[in-house]
Amino acid sequence: MSEYVIETAKGKWEVIVGLEIHCQIISKSKIFSGASTEFGDNPNENVSFVDAGMPGMLPTLNRWCVHQAVKTGLGLNAKINKYSEFSRKNYFYADLPSGYQITQFRYPIVGEGKIRIDLPDGSNKDIGIERMHIEQDAGKSIHDLSPTKSYIDLNRAGVGLMEIVTKPDFRAPEEAGAFLRKLRSILRYLETCDGNMDEGSMRCDVNVSVRPYGSNELRTRCEMKNVNSVKFVMQAIENEAKRHVEVYENGGDIIQETRQFDPTTGQTKVMRKKEFAHDYRYFPEPDLPPLVLDDAYIESIKQEMVELPDAKKTRFINELGLTAYDASVICENKEVADFFEKASAGHDAKKVANWLIGDFFAMLNKRKLSIKESPVSAENLGNLVELISKSVISGKIAKDVFEIMSETGDSPEKIVEEKGLRQVTDVSAIEAIVDKIIAENPDNVAAYKKGKTNLAGWFVGQTMKMSQGKANPAMVNELVKQKLDK
Repeated sequence: MSEYVIETAKGKWEVIVGLEIHCQIISKSKIFSGASTEFGDNPNENVSFVDAGMPGMLPTLNRWCVHQAVKTGLGLNAKINKYSEFSRKNYFYADLPSGYQITQFRYPIVGEGKIRIDLPDGSNKDIGIERMHIEQDAGKSIHDLSPTKSYIDLNRAGVGLMEIVTKPDFRAPEEAGAFLRKLRSILRYLETCDGNMDEGSMRCDVNVSVRPYGSNELRTRCEMKNVNSVKFVMQAIENEAKRHVEVYENGGDIIQETRQFDPTTGQTKVMRKKEFAHDYRYFPEPDLPPLVLDDAYIESIKQEMVELPDAKKTRFINELGLTAYDASVICENKEVADFFEKASAGHDAKKVANWLIGDFFAMLNKRKLSIKESPVSAENLGNLVELISKSVISGKIAKDVFEIMSETGDSPEKIVEEKGLRQVTDVSAIEAIVDKIIAENPDNVAAYKKGKTNLAGWFVGQTMKMSQGKANPAMVNELVKQKLDK
């Protein structure tokens, strides 16, 4: 990948970026209470006394949330810490009823790991994971229902979160975008977070600083809170980095602060000065003992691990002959990868991939359907490719068959038989059509013999038209050439 450098009349600057990603844990109940985590329910419907911060209420750790965190740590190629502790992080927001958040500070459940990202030029880069800890989410403040009041919805309060903190390894907006897409893909494969940034179940804090190109110093950084799409993360990095450069080149200093990215303007604005750890007055959570895991527990979760995107991509390239690009597109989404494996079983995998990425995806996009809602089954897509491979139908006819499949859900075999679309491979039948067209067009024949050899394509086209596209194209080309060259 070409370097991302901000170059001005005064010099060149390098961008340094680290991410903190908050991922809601897929669990039927919250991390410290039995309240439901269902998204989209009526406001304040799923709130227990614990979530509401009622005096005397004690948290109870949800075992499944721990399971999901360990599974995620393994998917991040990270160290699972057998000893971790919960702490109280004290701050005061209207949507944080107890005035503190139960989180992990000094001793997180997951330590260092790494994720390999794929870059547009085909290269790879390893991004370091600093840590991952589990904590409870806050509620949600709603400011657009009234001009004079803010409303509080505590349905989200207490939902389990995994906070994944990267090392400052990103040097370009595209790298951050590639990382978020890869992370989201891994979480969805593992089924530990649904990764729906538009619903807030995956949110990203972006830390940005710049330094003179070639320098090793780490300058003051600013944090953009709760950026909720991959596109916006990339825009936030680019615009905030340019702001830093402008400040430095005008003789100013960057102040460490928390900022907010405004997608309508593409700019960032100040929210508050950056807090430090001592501002939160962390101390051990008195109502929860340390979390201690044993080797057998971690090993049992390892046995549940599915084949992750990178491993699946490598297998598709090495065993099924896919290109790196095709394998990357297919493996990004587990449902797509599973669909492809069913469709390609016993068929030409490369041809199936071409149809999947081309006509099949175009059909889903046009109809605004998910792959689960597809009227064309994986088996039927594979069978359509097989009909082409066996010369039962031509590629052109296959597109017509696919269109009918997408409308009716019928098998390609049924459509081909009912519509009489079988390819004509009878040499004598094709020869009769070619002879007829040659006999009816003596002027074009004469022109061909005088050197206008591109007219052969015209004769082929006329033959295909007269056969209603059913004639075998390879046989038509061969017969036309034979006849005209006599």
